[in-house]
Amino acid sequence: MSEVWTIRRVLDWTLARFSDRGKATPRLDAELLLAHVLSQSRVFLYTHFDQPLSAPELTAFRALIKRRLEGHAVAYLIGKKEFCSLELFVDERVLIPRPDTETLIDVAIERFVEAPKTIVDIGTGSGAIALALKKKWPAARVIAVDASAAALEVARLNSERLSLPIECVQSDLLGSINDRVDLIVSNPPYIPTGEIGKLSAEVQREPHAALDGGKDGLDVLRRLCAEAPAKLLPGGVLAVEFGAGQSDQLVERFTEQRFVDIAGNRDLGGVERVVSGARPR
Repeated sequence: MSEVWTIRRVLDWTLARFSDRGKATPRLDAELLLAHVLSQSRVFLYTHFDQPLSAPELTAFRALIKRRLEGHAVAYLIGKKEFCSLELFVDERVLIPRPDTETLIDVAIERFVEAPKTIVDIGTGSGAIALALKKKWPAARVIAVDASAAALEVARLNSERLSLPIECVQSDLLGSINDRVDLIVSNPPYIPTGEIGKLSAEVQREPHAALDGGKDGLDVLRRLCAEAPAKLLPGGVLAVEFGAGQSDQLVERFTEQRFVDIAGNRDLGGVERVVSGARPR
């Protein structure tokens, strides 16, 4: 008689494998991969622990486990990632949205008593930030900008899937933005070039252009701070995400460009993550 692999047994076995290999979230990874194979929710797994898997389901699940152990990110393996309660499609063309970036959304919302009319998201990738802000402010015109045509294909797909209409523009930063706008947001590349090789195997599989911020990680951020004032309306806001240890230099850049009401915000882990400022009225 062949072995019976129930949902509980498969999860326990996978949890042990992932834990032995040092995966940071072994149970979550196992549950997300199995739920994907079964086309069910994670709640379903807990209410059907004794359900056996079919041979094709086991084969598909084992293939995903192998790729996960090889260093492939779970989000790429299942083709989706949740961000601000939005289920986004993601693949290797775009950076995987992180919970830390939700701090940028919170800061943008806190900055406006009345909804901004026009928003630009620089380096949109999957469209995560642009779509989260469009959900918050449905009447706003939201322009999602990326230098990568491949990334913009993913952003457009997410816009259509979520029925959140945004404009997708291929551009190097603000070069193709002709109108003045109320809000510019960005999660740009900010990892120093020399640090890229020290990142985890799965992060290194993400698009390097979305990670590499030059020698000190601030190449793109410096350019964006310099370009933004000319594109903002009086009172308009620039809000950017950055890496650990870059806060002081960014505040200095904002000050040099004569932004006012400059503020820093920490993410849920207590790490300095976002700097924002307004163009004088």
